[in-house]
Amino acid sequence: MDNGIWATWYDLPEDGRDEYLDWLHSDYLPSIQAKPGVAWAAHYRSDGGGPDMQKVRDVFPETRNTKDLGTGTQFLMLVGAPEPWTLLAPSVMDEQAALTGEARKMLDLREGVRPCIFTTFARVNGPDMHERPAGTTPGPAIQMGSFRIGDLENEFDVGAWYAQYRLPHMAQMKGCIAARVMVSVAGWAKYSVMYEFTSLQARMDSFELPHEALALDEEEWTGRVVRYTQHTPGSPTVGERIWPPIK
Repeated sequence: MDNGIWATWYDLPEDGRDEYLDWLHSDYLPSIQAKPGVAWAAHYRSDGGGPDMQKVRDVFPETRNTKDLGTGTQFLMLVGAPEPWTLLAPSVMDEQAALTGEARKMLDLREGVRPCIFTTFARVNGPDMHERPAGTTPGPAIQMGSFRIGDLENEFDVGAWYAQYRLPHMAQMKGCIAARVMVSVAGWAKYSVMYEFTSLQARMDSFELPHEALALDEEEWTGRVVRYTQHTPGSPTVGERIWPPIK
């Protein structure tokens, strides 16, 4: 299983980007994936989603208490482990900070770095789960949001929305591989949700147009709960997997 997720959002400058990506995909991520206890590692490039996705982001309330919060949005590195404590004993953050030489040079190219460690508390499989056997690398396309709830009393409504509406719909959605809701063990965001799809096009056809667009209507339950959330920069990330390569 992969109940623990280490997520790192960041940007890269154009100068040195190709060299960094070659190092990350041929050296760093394979070495992380080979560590005892690590289930998988993956790397996604943000696509941004369709026009309705940006409209949804525009209705989120202003995010507060963001001192020292990394603002990266271009790339998302994910590492899965059976449980979050696997990522803390030893700490993946301490190990990364201790790297020297070429690894340090490459990691220092990243800008706006925003790490978080999550633990999964709810998940469903979609109709296309056969595309990703349990515990293996997430699907070719994902949408992953990270956020806090502005007011404590609204957390119950958001939780009920995921349990009664969003996750049951994801379990039946064409092109959906799986969906999970997570809480933070360490990092700014308190919650995260990751939806996996067979492709960006499948996400657009089955999810963004008929479901995410409901957030634009304040009379819809979806429209109400998104107005409770304070998201990290660029959230939710809509991305396509660039490592391991999509076959």
